[in-house]
Amino acid sequence: MKPTLPTLLSAALAAVVPFAAFTIAEAASGKVVVGYQTDALPSSVAIANGDFAKATGTEIDFRKFNSGAEIFAAIASGDVQVGYVGSSPFAAAVSRGLDVKAFHLATISGTDEALVVRNGSGIEKPSDLKGKKLAAAPVSTDHYQLLAVLKQEKLTERDAQVFAIPQPDIVAAWNRGDLDGAFVWDPALTELKKTGKVLLTSREVADRGAPTFSAWVATAAFAKDNPAFLKGFAGTIERYSASFRNDKAAWGPDSENAKTLAKLLGGTPSDQASALTNLSLVPAEVQASTAWLAGGEGSGAGKILKDTAEFLKEQKKITTVLPSYGGFVTADYVKDVR
Repeated sequence: MKPTLPTLLSAALAAVVPFAAFTIAEAASGKVVVGYQTDALPSSVAIANGDFAKATGTEIDFRKFNSGAEIFAAIASGDVQVGYVGSSPFAAAVSRGLDVKAFHLATISGTDEALVVRNGSGIEKPSDLKGKKLAAAPVSTDHYQLLAVLKQEKLTERDAQVFAIPQPDIVAAWNRGDLDGAFVWDPALTELKKTGKVLLTSREVADRGAPTFSAWVATAAFAKDNPAFLKGFAGTIERYSASFRNDKAAWGPDSENAKTLAKLLGGTPSDQASALTNLSLVPAEVQASTAWLAGGEGSGAGKILKDTAEFLKEQKKITTVLPSYGGFVTADYVKDVR
């Protein structure tokens, strides 16, 4: 029997480990465990070809996860030391007591995440979401922005059916015809657009008052003890991002880079090349300013985390908002990266 949406929702919620108490077991035997997701990023090529390991001089065990919430659960259990996450699960995790540091900003709100609505659903504008069946990955930036869109339209979760389920389950539910819309990222975004259309991009939702970002984070203890590793890791990301900015031909649909991404993340080289064009990457020198990672409480990223936490508390997703979130971001590892 095919699982229903309520069944999937229950399973998804059960899979999100609460962050009530943490025993962080750092990497043993010199090996570092890094969690990544299916987002198309230039630096993902360095996962496949070993450049991260070469740059850091460290054996790295890369593990793929479906969402930032899953990565934070793994960090909380001590299984992962470094991870790629979105600002919404980030805000939720640190509000619940997890001590991590964002050391590199991967992307900011762009067109790589979007609210897609099914063709024939009758949804032509955001106010049409009332009464519809919608989905997003639990505690993800997409989930946050979906709820923000509803609030902007003076709608609540009760005015629409919102299912917080992992992206693979979203795609399956979409293909069964169970959903009218979903806020997703690639490869789900490409799949849903085959029978749907983009209603709002992440950038458009940000412009309406709900900005987000994705970042690489490390446990505070790991960051303190392994600054050279994080510098080398951040430098590798920046080299691949610079290559993408400066040599578009090297990242086209027929390129080796696109083929590598498809093999690692799924989809076709053409899908991956297209997904890359939707990214909003921030150069390291800009990240190192108060606009993003520098300045503690006054940092742009710190402010977004606090605003997100306040929204999540209002939505009853978390119970506590901290006085400041500036201590969870740092520009120390993106300064003067090569």
